[in-house]
Amino acid sequence: MATIKIKQIKSRVNAPKDQKRTLIALGLHKISQVVEVEDNPSMRGMISKVHHLVTVID
Repeated sequence: MATIKIKQIKSRVNAPKDQKRTLIALGLHKISQVVEVEDNPSMRGMISKVHHLVTVID
């Protein structure tokens, strides 16, 4: 299956708890950390929830 690379670009310090938990579920713990996740609707939903904190890398 296809994968997506996600990079955290902003801090989660002032983010609500649900967004902090979403970043942890995506595997992101630090700024500039890059993770590779499966490309499925649930991951796309999590990415859209924290779209202001992450970027998708090609």
